[in-house]
Amino acid sequence: MSSESNGNGVESSYVKIPQIKFTKLFINGEFVESLSGKTFETIDPRTGEVIAKISEGDKEDIDLAVKAARQAFDHGPWPRLPGSERRKIMLKFADLIDENVEEIAALDTIDGGKLYSFGKIVEIPSVAENLRYYAGAADKIHGATLKMSRELQAYTLCEPIGVVGHIIPWNFPSQMFVMKVGPALAAGCTMVVKPAEQTPLSALYYAHLAKLAGLPDGVLNVVTGYGRTAGAAISSHMDIDKVSFTGSTEVGRLVMQAAALSNLKPVSLELGGKSPFIVFDDVDVDQIASLALQATFFNKGEICVAGSRVFVQEGIYDKFLIKLVEKAKAWVVGDPFDPNVHQGPQVDKNQYERILKFIEIGKKEGATLLTGGKLSNRKGYYIEPTIFTDVSDDMTIAKEEIFGPVMSVLKFKSVEEVIERANATKYGLAAGIMTNDLNIANRVSRSIRAGVIWINCYIAFDKDLPYGGYKMSGFGRDMGMESLNMYLQVKSVATPIYNSPWL
Repeated sequence: MSSESNGNGVESSYVKIPQIKFTKLFINGEFVESLSGKTFETIDPRTGEVIAKISEGDKEDIDLAVKAARQAFDHGPWPRLPGSERRKIMLKFADLIDENVEEIAALDTIDGGKLYSFGKIVEIPSVAENLRYYAGAADKIHGATLKMSRELQAYTLCEPIGVVGHIIPWNFPSQMFVMKVGPALAAGCTMVVKPAEQTPLSALYYAHLAKLAGLPDGVLNVVTGYGRTAGAAISSHMDIDKVSFTGSTEVGRLVMQAAALSNLKPVSLELGGKSPFIVFDDVDVDQIASLALQATFFNKGEICVAGSRVFVQEGIYDKFLIKLVEKAKAWVVGDPFDPNVHQGPQVDKNQYERILKFIEIGKKEGATLLTGGKLSNRKGYYIEPTIFTDVSDDMTIAKEEIFGPVMSVLKFKSVEEVIERANATKYGLAAGIMTNDLNIANRVSRSIRAGVIWINCYIAFDKDLPYGGYKMSGFGRDMGMESLNMYLQVKSVATPIYNSPWL
């Protein structure tokens, strides 16, 4: 099998790798170098080798991007266009994503280790559909006429919140980009996006497509760089009206603190998780064991909702473990461009080493390593799917978000017990309930304190499904119409009425 190169030294034996066309900041409709001239390297996790050098944005670059976004909001056409006109441009943007689906999928694969086939067939087409969903909402934003208790006529207006700062993570660079940009565009906002430094390539490509679609200059700005500099500048900026952040709970705290100490801008946070995947003893063991593997190992475990605490009722515990090991050993780890592979490399060396550290902690604290836990025998940041048993609720691997292919399997007896143990976490992002008993499903779904509950399914996202957390998993909702509301402000307007026959 021949190897295809993109001219940047990035190769694949399975597909032709696109050339890296966009490596500069995108500000006010143009690709520009950072003011400092500094760059950083983006790395191919399949090999640990450099893909390209990317312009490193800093506070001064964020200032320029915010200035462009402010000008576009205060004086530009975007917030003043009829919703139907915003919709047309957003639909064109979505069409351009569809036309370039293979290139975008390849960028996310070489930059983040994501499965190319899944990206091309499922993930990137769904990105375009999410954009169309919010395009359809752009001309349906309206307030309400109010029935007042005295001689007043009143109504509400829903107005765009202003300039938005989006700070997006590296695990789903395309999905997160449109999940945040889509509703903000529909609302009439302008914005500055800081993609994760690990995965900047697709965000810059989306900026290029937005320009081709006819998005006015200054509406969408993309500043690549580090969280401690560019991200911090967004969070503390006095001329940004709202920040939307997805990432770790620790960084979420810093974002919220900076927003409070600056101009008290509202913040929405989608943060960490340690989600329970609860298996009752009335299920089809083979079917639910397969679902449990997907719940933990999908996207190499780099997913906030990973169902990595797998609670199995004692009646099927032993049988379930046998099935899990059998299926985990058939789970193929390898080149994410290979269509037969289930799991690619972790996103970078730091994440790779962090996961290995947690695996060692699990062994030292007394958990039993059932399968996996070893490095793949290939170049790059590959880790075998790992399953621990004999895990107690107070062990580190049962409490902390690992963000990697590591599953803890825990035994339980009763409904009451598993509800209490599932809720014994600082997080509250998601939960899975596997049962054929409707009464159990209803009771447990209402008892778990989490933002998304999946019954007999998992990672079942949809553009209509609001997504966000309880407790230290954050607040605010992405997806659905609830997400659109995060980028709108409600203004009340009242005027007196005189000598009216009725109020």
